[in-house]
Amino acid sequence: MNDITKYVGLDVSKEKIAVAVAEEGRSNPRYVGMIPYTVEDIRKQMKKLGEPELLRVCYEAGATGYGLYRLLKSMGIECEVIAPSLIPQKPGDRVKTDKRDAINLAKLYRAGELTPIYVPTEDDEALRDLVRAREDVKEDKLRAKHRLTKFLLRNEIKPPRGTKKWTVKYWDWLDKLTFKRSASRVVFQEYLQQLKEFQQRLNVLEKEIEEQAKEGVHAPMIQTLMTLRGVAVNTATSLAAEIGSFKRFQVPTQFMAYTGLVPSESSSGECRRLGSITKTGNRHVRILLIEAAWSYRYQPAVKGELKKRQKGHPTNILGISWKAQNRLHKKYFRLLGRGKESGKAITAIARELAGFIWAISHEFDGEVQTNGAD
Repeated sequence: MNDITKYVGLDVSKEKIAVAVAEEGRSNPRYVGMIPYTVEDIRKQMKKLGEPELLRVCYEAGATGYGLYRLLKSMGIECEVIAPSLIPQKPGDRVKTDKRDAINLAKLYRAGELTPIYVPTEDDEALRDLVRAREDVKEDKLRAKHRLTKFLLRNEIKPPRGTKKWTVKYWDWLDKLTFKRSASRVVFQEYLQQLKEFQQRLNVLEKEIEEQAKEGVHAPMIQTLMTLRGVAVNTATSLAAEIGSFKRFQVPTQFMAYTGLVPSESSSGECRRLGSITKTGNRHVRILLIEAAWSYRYQPAVKGELKKRQKGHPTNILGISWKAQNRLHKKYFRLLGRGKESGKAITAIARELAGFIWAISHEFDGEVQTNGAD
């Protein structure tokens, strides 16, 4: 009886953890209780539950991150972090408590009904925080721009004819603006200063991203991804940070599904219906691929910054990049010729671009293994 595997469900919050256990077999799960979220209390509770090799622990991914996962792993306990959106739900079940959630996790985990997520390494998580911080600052900067331009519009202030927004000439014009009323002058100065501060923050983050792309843990992979058109330093670093390890995708279709760019399906019998994209998986990667896909509207060419990025890379990697340019450019205009909207065509291009990214990553891994063997 002492060798029975125990499946432990943890409902984790900022300060406390609800613990439930489902022993191997068909017995009902039991609620153990609530413990404080501290290292000492977690270690003490796990020792009470049994030997580390007999425990299987799970908890939902959330704001608390992966610290608990790494702690349990260091104790020799098998642990998985569960995707919350993929937990089965009973129709009409509207009662939610920490106790019920912990018991439900333990029961479903024992039954094999839960889907674990990929847990990044600490280096991957730090890099991901960096690229997501850049995304946040870009969004803040865009809001600041909107506030400033709307303020100018309300006051019927327009730039000189022929001056494009956010060019050097436009910024010079903004710095020279004057207002009769002190209230308007203070508002304008605050909006303008806020916008400049966001730009400074963005510069700091992008400088660090460039350093990581050259000397960080994923620098070789980032440099390889940058051989693709539309995948410059920020996009390549973000892809490496969000994905972590491409090795977890055995075939390109798995990576495409992870991006949520594959069509949904509702089929029955001989009737097969494809719908809009699933939008499952990593939203950040999906956005990055769609933004990069717009570059393939233009005629295939290797020049300018792309030529610099490709310098020194193996011919097999460059061959994949060139094939991507030709194939995706032709497909984009072929889809437009069939009457597809440009947005839908770009989504299809982004899906195939994911396949080329997978191919380059696996070609890169092959090069590394070959060089290592030599």
